[in-house]
Amino acid sequence: MAEFDGGAATPAAAMVTSIFVYPIKSCRGIAVSHAPISYTGFRWDRQWLVVNSKGRAYTQRVEPKLALVEVELPNEAFSEGWEPNKNSYLVIRAPGMDMLKIPLAIPSETADGVSVWEWCGSAWDEGTDASNWFSKYIGKPSRLVRFNEASEIRAVDPDYARGYKIMFSDGYPFLLLSQGSLDSLNALLKEPIPVNRFRPNILVEGCEPFSEDLWTEIRINNLAFHGVKLCDRCKVPTINQETAVAGAEPTETLRKFRSNELLFPNRKKQKKVYFGQNLVCTESDTQGKKKTIKVGDPIYVVKAVSSPADAAA
Repeated sequence: MAEFDGGAATPAAAMVTSIFVYPIKSCRGIAVSHAPISYTGFRWDRQWLVVNSKGRAYTQRVEPKLALVEVELPNEAFSEGWEPNKNSYLVIRAPGMDMLKIPLAIPSETADGVSVWEWCGSAWDEGTDASNWFSKYIGKPSRLVRFNEASEIRAVDPDYARGYKIMFSDGYPFLLLSQGSLDSLNALLKEPIPVNRFRPNILVEGCEPFSEDLWTEIRINNLAFHGVKLCDRCKVPTINQETAVAGAEPTETLRKFRSNELLFPNRKKQKKVYFGQNLVCTESDTQGKKKTIKVGDPIYVVKAVSSPADAAA
């Protein structure tokens, strides 16, 4: 695997081995063989959000049961240019609950005062059936809302990536993680954990552990991605995604070799641990260019820093 740049063959640094899309924030992801890129990340990623009676986002941090909510989209939904029809649904399942089907057509009702982290705005409201379903499952008044691309903009932190947008992701359009990094962590854990603890969009292999820390520009299927910020991890990786039960790991082990103090000794001390690289796609708004990446695509490193201490975080 190589591409030519200025006449010199450049070997691939890694290969895409898995692609994950998470249609409802904090619910289970979908593993796909390919995914089209939109201006906010992979199409369908974090397009929906469960909110409480005040419109505030529910996440696994406070409602770990969301980890058990399975989500399904039509297979053709991940074909570039596909548009839903009246028979296209988002299908939702959870233990002890009947199946819920949400039409993919844009709903007619809106919900005002929806908030997630720093952002507040209006969103499409998916209606009474969805509200009753999530209220019963969570045990508290809840609604399912959908990001309104026509009226709302949620910007990525301009200190790291000015001019980029997301829907209901925590902060960035894509999260990339390497299998080598996961294997390195698992070698230190008493009980290895699966990749779903970290909820990446792109899993790669073939590179050294934590190589992704260094990547500031990569190309996948001739699309440019910039690594803009190492991902500092919250409580979610400690939640078993099969049982919704939280524990101490992997955060305790990550503190021993992936903490702010160890990676960035010359920076302000913060109680953070890092795992994965946040990305933006510089061509997400480019018109007339096929924008899909697939499992098996090689990854070429265009620019990299020399050590994690030089990386943005």
